[in-house]
Amino acid sequence: MFTPVFDTPAAASELTLLQGETPLATILSSFEARIVASVLLVVAILAVWRSSARLHDRDVESLSSLLWHLAVTLFRLTVVVAGGSLLVAIWPTSEEFATIAAEYGLDTQALVRVVLSMILLVGAYVLTSVLGRFITEIASTRPEISDHQREIIYRLAQVATYLVAIVGILGVWEANLGGFLVGAGFLGIVVGMAARQTLGALIAGFVLMFSRPFEIGDWVEVGNHEGIVTEITVVNTRIQTFDGEYVMIPNDVVSSESLVNRSRKGRLRLDVEVGVDYGTDLERAATVAQEAVEDLDEVLSVPKPQVVAKRFADSAVVLGVRPWIDRPSARRKWRAQTAVIGTIHEEFQSEGITIPFPQRELSSREQTGPVRLTEPSESPAERNGQQSDGQQADSSAGQADANPEDSR
Repeated sequence: MFTPVFDTPAAASELTLLQGETPLATILSSFEARIVASVLLVVAILAVWRSSARLHDRDVESLSSLLWHLAVTLFRLTVVVAGGSLLVAIWPTSEEFATIAAEYGLDTQALVRVVLSMILLVGAYVLTSVLGRFITEIASTRPEISDHQREIIYRLAQVATYLVAIVGILGVWEANLGGFLVGAGFLGIVVGMAARQTLGALIAGFVLMFSRPFEIGDWVEVGNHEGIVTEITVVNTRIQTFDGEYVMIPNDVVSSESLVNRSRKGRLRLDVEVGVDYGTDLERAATVAQEAVEDLDEVLSVPKPQVVAKRFADSAVVLGVRPWIDRPSARRKWRAQTAVIGTIHEEFQSEGITIPFPQRELSSREQTGPVRLTEPSESPAERNGQQSDGQQADSSAGQADANPEDSR
């Protein structure tokens, strides 16, 4: 059987307050007036909330940037709380609400807990907003912190802040934190066993975020994949290949494979091979190639291009032409390589330097016929033909011996 909790004078006064009407509700006695007032109040709150967001971008000389952002955030929250209070005051409390409050035991202590819980949530929101501004300012003064790293740091701080707020709320409501933590521990073990690969990718993602082997826009080669980095998350890395394909590579694969970053130092050396005839003066050919490449706009003048002799090939001596390009990308690489090959080909033609192609020379011994390494063997058909000719000769000789008179 239900027993009311409002059995004291204080509780009875609370019940009377819950069942009463506020002065504002008394003024707005009609239902239509309360609807119009509520709509106007909500519109006003939203307008102030959106317009006050622009105050964050103002520079106030008398206050530091962090204090200014904190003041603006508190002002916006005050507007929301005041508007919510007015909205509650517009609508009078009813006997149904008082009955529900009595049934669920919403006494003064419960209301205090609700208020404290709201304060913790609002405090967590304000703190995360201030932390976001603070992290943004720090990242703007540190060029080594990328935008993605700044976002990761902010998200981690946001999650940690809300976790602390949730633990505080559980403490306010006197929840059993020991059982909660034990259950969370078992849940973490189960999730860790079931998602080992995903957790490995997450850990590798955080390692990549802070070790920074590459940035967005870098030209990298990871294992068998080569392209431009377009996105880095805590789970995977996305690159765009030069064929226009997007490849999603898990971060644990990125950290375990060999990684080549062609954009790290802001310049890249090309290596173009060209062959010259064995009768060519190598020093002269190297000088002609180097002077031709130095006049190109697609390559850097410092460091200077180099030409080195690399190896003896079957039909040529191979020279390596090594110019440098800045801001390396696939387009700039192929454009510079095409220009280098074209200008070397033109200069060699004008200087009479031959670029040989693969050649083969055939020779034989001085004799009229072909050279036989072994005697030709008789085929089965030839052997059968010789046997049939011998059998026919034997049969003719036998007939002649049997009829000597006919043979005469």
